[in-house]
Amino acid sequence: MSARARGRALGPDMDGIRLAYLQNLQKLTGRATIAYISGWLQKKDAPDIAVDPIDVHGLMECCYEVKERELDLIIHSPGGSAEAAEQMIDYLRTQFGYIRAIVPLQAKSAATMMALGCDEILMGEHSELGPIDPQIFVPTPEGARMAPAHAIVRDFARAKEECKDDIGALPAWTPILRSYTGGLIEFCNRQVKLSIDVVEKWLANYMLKHSDMGLSVESQKQKAREIANWFGSEKSYDHFRSHGRPIRLPELREQGLRVRRLEDDPKLQDAVLSIYHTYDLTLNFTPAVKLIENHLGRMKVLMTHQVLIQQGQPAQAVKPIKEPKQPKNREERRRMEREREQA
Repeated sequence: MSARARGRALGPDMDGIRLAYLQNLQKLTGRATIAYISGWLQKKDAPDIAVDPIDVHGLMECCYEVKERELDLIIHSPGGSAEAAEQMIDYLRTQFGYIRAIVPLQAKSAATMMALGCDEILMGEHSELGPIDPQIFVPTPEGARMAPAHAIVRDFARAKEECKDDIGALPAWTPILRSYTGGLIEFCNRQVKLSIDVVEKWLANYMLKHSDMGLSVESQKQKAREIANWFGSEKSYDHFRSHGRPIRLPELREQGLRVRRLEDDPKLQDAVLSIYHTYDLTLNFTPAVKLIENHLGRMKVLMTHQVLIQQGQPAQAVKPIKEPKQPKNREERRRMEREREQA
């Protein structure tokens, strides 16, 4: 019996259902279809849910033998590594001349960067992108936590200013500054610049270059810089106030992005939402935490691993081995030998 047949015997063939809906979208649009879906809403504490450099390998698998040169990239992710996002989009650009990002629900942080690296974005009225300001792991006595890069840089600048004016402020700042290891401030500044520069490059090279945007070459560069700063600069940090703040379609249009409304095409909306719901079911009822797969059935699935320990019977105490009794004299030795012979 095949693996898929065994799956049907045990329950719904989720692999087959997802593939059918991916193929349905591909037939509807004529574009290759790749889904990049993370289960962070279902499994918040699971590893591997974030955008990670290893995901490039999944995209390579999903690009193998794909003949189409236009792509629908379905993104649902909390974000992660900006460097990984750059690797993934730059790789896809070697395979496809036109990429449309489809966001059925949420593509946040580094996943927002991925969407901005496409030629257009298709999303629903309730779909979300988010700010791209980097979040940094900071060690604290209570354990590592995430903190906005902009907040860390501001803390350090504020501490310098307050301690310069009043040395008595130093004890209050010491527990905070102790967590800021050498090079952290420089790292924060570079991560902010990286996110903005990558998005600016992509916007100028792809989305803003289309003739329907009506921008000259110089205007494309200026607009790209403005949009990238709107998503990730210190000013944007003050504007959004939270890294999780949703950015929806009307705001994106106001910024001049090439974004389309999913509800304007009911057939396309039904095809996209059907795909998303099959992934939601898969993530809820299987150990999968991230899936990267295409309309040809090629996939890479990251799973959680559960270690089951079966508790056995309590261990029995081991009785010490008694040493054989030694004869005290010749008569006793002979008696013991006769007893052994009779036994």
